[in-house]
Amino acid sequence: MYICLFRHGETDWNNIGKLQGREDVPLNDQGIRQVKEAVKYLKNTDWKAIIASPLLRAKVSAEIISKETGNVKIYEEPDFTEKDYGQASGMTPDERRKNFPDGKWAGEEPQEKLQERTLNALSRYIKEYDGYNILIVSHGGVINSILAHLTGNETGTGENKLRNACITLLEKTADKIKIIFYNKTADELV
Repeated sequence: MYICLFRHGETDWNNIGKLQGREDVPLNDQGIRQVKEAVKYLKNTDWKAIIASPLLRAKVSAEIISKETGNVKIYEEPDFTEKDYGQASGMTPDERRKNFPDGKWAGEEPQEKLQERTLNALSRYIKEYDGYNILIVSHGGVINSILAHLTGNETGTGENKLRNACITLLEKTADKIKIIFYNKTADELV
């Protein structure tokens, strides 16, 4: 069983470095192009289901992928919604440093809570679709929390920045989940 973790395409906020958590920022034209490029790789696999965050940037990315891969059914999953960055959401790096010099963002969702909800959702879908390939369309914080868990914090949160429209491929065997590759864009895979 393969599990593809796909980060949504670019938004205008990504382009200018604004931190976006739960804000419903749409894909920009470049983001749409990135997702369409990624489909060139994704269409080589038979996907049983696409599970997407309900936020617009992930949902539209999932719709593009579904259309181009044979209208695979899309399910919305609130537990794959991006991390809540609290009062730092919507701020650029300079604004965050100015407003939160200690690096602690008021109202931020704890990393442990994010990881717990994303791993619980991942486990549910792995059980439900055991033996089939699934594609999860989500966000950098969510995907990084999964990678951090799988690697004992060697990869993932705090260790790397995931690019827009990047593909992370996992393989579930009888007793474990292993990372085949992570943070690859279409031009690196096709």
